[in-house]
Amino acid sequence: MRLSLFLARRIYRDTDGGQQVSRPAVLIAMIGIAIGLAVMIIAVAVVIGFKSEVRNKVIGFGSHIQISNFDAVRSYETHPVVVNDSMIAALSANPQVKHVQRYATKPGMIKTDDAFQGMVLKGVGPEYDMDFFREHLVEGEVPAFSDTVSTNQVLISKEMADKLKLKLGDKIYTYYIQDDIRARRLTVKGIYQTNFSEYDNLFLLTDLYMVNRLNNWQPEQFSGVELQVRDYDRLEEITYAIAADTDNKKDALGGTYYVQSIEQLSPQIFAWLDLLDLNVWVILILMIGVAGFTMISGLLIIIIERTQMIGILKALGANNRTIRKVFLWFSVFLIGKGMLWGNAIGITFCVLQSQFGIFKLDPETYYVDTVPVSVNIWIFLLLNAGTLLASVLMLVGPSFLITKIDPASSMRYE
Repeated sequence: MRLSLFLARRIYRDTDGGQQVSRPAVLIAMIGIAIGLAVMIIAVAVVIGFKSEVRNKVIGFGSHIQISNFDAVRSYETHPVVVNDSMIAALSANPQVKHVQRYATKPGMIKTDDAFQGMVLKGVGPEYDMDFFREHLVEGEVPAFSDTVSTNQVLISKEMADKLKLKLGDKIYTYYIQDDIRARRLTVKGIYQTNFSEYDNLFLLTDLYMVNRLNNWQPEQFSGVELQVRDYDRLEEITYAIAADTDNKKDALGGTYYVQSIEQLSPQIFAWLDLLDLNVWVILILMIGVAGFTMISGLLIIIIERTQMIGILKALGANNRTIRKVFLWFSVFLIGKGMLWGNAIGITFCVLQSQFGIFKLDPETYYVDTVPVSVNIWIFLLLNAGTLLASVLMLVGPSFLITKIDPASSMRYE
């Protein structure tokens, strides 16, 4: 081991004329490793960042788990369920549940002097976690919503405000159809922008009390309750555990509870996000293949150039395994240098993009206005380890060329 490592270092540091043939091949091999690793780091960071951004926006509008009425599945014209203090306390006592919040919805329409827009009025109470909407607030403020009185204030999306030519402080007329047409005049108190048009064009947030009165429900009746979990990776497990205790149970007024995770509520979005993983694997395999093959060609050229040295080592008693280790160690040095450049390029791009948002996207298509990146050191370390291991393993086979070199003829090789 020590002899192999010593000789590999001498070859790596050797700068005499004997290396003129292999120097371009070595340079190409290192560039291949650098580009391959940089592309892998950027691809993984972008895909993870994109999935996280889109997932967080979907969760921001619907939380992790929803408990609603079985008869109201996939409809905003909901049937109520009873959500009383004892139920909220029982759900909050679950160690995997981080937060519990009530909600109620009512489909309706906004009408201005020259336009109208269908929408869903979502009522939320004082316990509702508004951090998501504060993060995406562009004008005004998030109202203090109530479950005991109507403030007639509303939080609206910028996309909807632009379509209807609304601005902060404007009075808007909203209409709802049940047994008859009912109207409410609301004041635009805040404007948010998530660039998630599927929901931006749909939801207005207001007081839970108002929506309950529009629905003619009892004080403890709501469209449902939303749960935030502590560990998203265990979402499916937690959903099934809560469903086992809650699903198909009747409330005091005859409603039937039904538990669904956000992935079950929006399957098409999460299926699309899962497809992105396939793209990442294709990129990783292609880049490792490119990097590996450039290293193989470089190693073969180096072995051919060092044929005379190999013959001398064999004549002095070195076995094939020792000589193979020499060139594998030499390859590790080259791979390591290429990986340093690859990391520098990839991580620099990720940091610059996360801080300055240099590369833009069309939010109507991608739901985000800049290319999102996720800087995760552990994933980057895993990519480095995988690249090094895969590249070295790909060189094990070509290194057996050394066993075919005959000492007697190789020492006459020029």
